Amino acid sequence: MELLTNPFYETAFVLLVSAVVGAVGLWLRQPLIVSFIAVGILVGPSAFGWVASSEEMELLAEMGIALLLFVVGLKLDLHLIRSMGTVALATGLGQVAFTSIVGFLISLLLGLAPLTALYVAVALTFSSTIIVVKLLSDKREIDSLHGRIALGFLIVQDLVVVLVMIALSALGSDANLSVGETLLQLVLKGGLLLLAVGGTMALVLPKLLHHLARSQELLLVFAIAWAVALSALSEILGFSAEVGAFLAGISLASTRYRDAIGSRLVSIRDFLLLFFFVDLGAHLNLQLLGAQIVPALVLSVFVLIGNPTIVMVIMGYMGYRKRTSLLSGLTVAQISEFSLILAALGLSLGHIDEETVGLITLVGLITIGVSTYMILYSHLLYEWLAPVLSIFERRIPHREEAEDTDFSATGADVIVYGLGRYGGWLVNSLSSKGLVVHGVDFDPENVRRWRQQGFSVHYGDAEDPEYPSHLPLNTVKWVVSSIPGLGVNLTLLHALKNYGYQGKLAVTIHKDHEDEAIQTSGVDLILRPFVDAAEQAAEELSKDLKALKNLKALNPE
Repeated sequence: MELLTNPFYETAFVLLVSAVVGAVGLWLRQPLIVSFIAVGILVGPSAFGWVASSEEMELLAEMGIALLLFVVGLKLDLHLIRSMGTVALATGLGQVAFTSIVGFLISLLLGLAPLTALYVAVALTFSSTIIVVKLLSDKREIDSLHGRIALGFLIVQDLVVVLVMIALSALGSDANLSVGETLLQLVLKGGLLLLAVGGTMALVLPKLLHHLARSQELLLVFAIAWAVALSALSEILGFSAEVGAFLAGISLASTRYRDAIGSRLVSIRDFLLLFFFVDLGAHLNLQLLGAQIVPALVLSVFVLIGNPTIVMVIMGYMGYRKRTSLLSGLTVAQISEFSLILAALGLSLGHIDEETVGLITLVGLITIGVSTYMILYSHLLYEWLAPVLSIFERRIPHREEAEDTDFSATGADVIVYGLGRYGGWLVNSLSSKGLVVHGVDFDPENVRRWRQQGFSVHYGDAEDPEYPSHLPLNTVKWVVSSIPGLGVNLTLLHALKNYGYQGKLAVTIHKDHEDEAIQTSGVDLILRPFVDAAEQAAEELSKDLKALKNLKALNPE
């Protein structure tokens, strides 16, 4: 493989292998992080030895990390933390504290040195925002209550990891200084950096971005340049490059251009991060990994079970239902790309060795791989575990029950699940005809908006098998699901029958192949919004065209 000594050929080969292995990972429903680390192991010295880690590869990896932190800062949604209130902070900080302390003790019992155990314990606390957002988006649960809570405490975790990186980079900056001198130097340099960024935010960036926004390409180039420049300045001041990139993102987060920049940068970030994970995999020694299998399995079981458990304990104490607690808790059942970045930082500072990096990476591969399936099949997992999850739920889960106590106070003619465009139109139309309509939606913000308009709308999930127990089923004539999807509607139908519903059910489908399965399930009406709308539009157009033809026939000129 002498051709691969050329950096261009080497990069082309890595990209080709990444595409092939990534396709296999996609078929296995695994995140690309797992596939790319596997690529690094395959092509690196530990396996086939086709590619040696080069300076070019490391440079692209560093830029990928910088852009990752830049996008995190750019999309830092503090409003989400505020809207979720104490639950985001309590679960985020509570899970970080629990995992750090217990993980440290487990690491010590496994024979690790205190500093190494501390690194491993901290690495176990962070969950992957990228993976969780992707999986929840694919399941259309990003706006659900558990989705919003999960995003809230993931943002808290992101803030904590940045603070940890600041502290570690300060510890490794100058070994000749005392702790007090190091702390003073950290405060002074950090204050200088924040002052420079704050001044630029107030005086320079608004006008500059307004000028650059005339060209989307130039706006993107400036964003990358700004992220890399602040990363370099941060390193010069003794902090890590990631801290500077994060501050660069925050400095643009309050501008009107953040969404345009973020949407264009995501693909570039993912492309460059490929090289970080490949480079990480290429540095791993398979012989060292073999010796770490038992510790990695112990720590992985702790992450897969311990992290969701502490989240369920905290949320149960705060008054959430066991289902919401479990679905939120499953999102922290893995370690993240930040854990691997933290390990790489510790290695560069001389705090840990390659063996520890291999241990953390192996835990990452196991937990990311397993937790992906746990999140994808979370509803099935809940059905299996529901009987034993009651210990995590108060007898009266007041935070969610309070919203539903008035549900049975009055009867209802129709209950509509899902208040998107189609479901919202149904609620409006049925209410205008004098019918008593209750709406159910799993987006708390959407529920709040409808209530402000005076409608009877409640928080609930069509896939929650216990939720129909809160409905006034004895008075309801119709239950309408405006949520497309065979699985969701079959689950709703089964749950309604379990609670003795005798009325009629209408469901929505978008795909023709679901028609037969829905019809045999016993529903009374199938709604096809796109087909019905297309037929109505075609009817209106044909009427207009006929009228024009008749008019032309009467006036041939």
